[in-house]
Amino acid sequence: MANLNTLDLNNKPSGQIELNDQILETEYHPQAIKQAVVGFLAANRQGTHSTKTRAEVSYSTKKLYRQKGTGNARSGSNKSPLRRHGGITFGPSPRDYSIRSNKKFRKLALRSAIAEKIRQNQLVILEELKLEDHKTKNLKKVLETLEAPKALIVTENMSRELMLASRNLQGVHAINQQSLNVYELLRFPKVIFVKDAMESLNARLSG
Repeated sequence: MANLNTLDLNNKPSGQIELNDQILETEYHPQAIKQAVVGFLAANRQGTHSTKTRAEVSYSTKKLYRQKGTGNARSGSNKSPLRRHGGITFGPSPRDYSIRSNKKFRKLALRSAIAEKIRQNQLVILEELKLEDHKTKNLKKVLETLEAPKALIVTENMSRELMLASRNLQGVHAINQQSLNVYELLRFPKVIFVKDAMESLNARLSG
């Protein structure tokens, strides 16, 4: 176990927190990080794009002209993909883009990203984050004091004040610890953990 300092809202040391060596000693794994990000983005694709085949186009099925004797190519109906506004051949259809990955691999990617943030001094742990109100300007002052005007805030239980105060700040995003992922960690230059969220994450990633 290793100890990391926790800060108060005035950016002053206020205590310490123990982190498992398994997290801190994890090397940077670019392949695991890449696969985690690609998997996250793929799972968020809607996959609802679709085109109509000749069976789905709303047209008459009447034969346009007789089969032989006109000098034209044979034609069955206006639904043919060869005709304007006809069906589409091999067009896109609704599908699931999600990519399944091993649970241990996902843990490795998350541990790797967090360890790298700590090594780069891009991770801050707050003893607590209690806002008196939901005003954006007050949260902005707190972040400026912490030298993190653009940051990802990770909390155990999202308070209404934090949710409302953070949603209008450009470059700031608040998220529950249970929803934390590698993509969100990499998006921001600084990551701010509330102590109880880091304790829960430490337990989740250990072992």
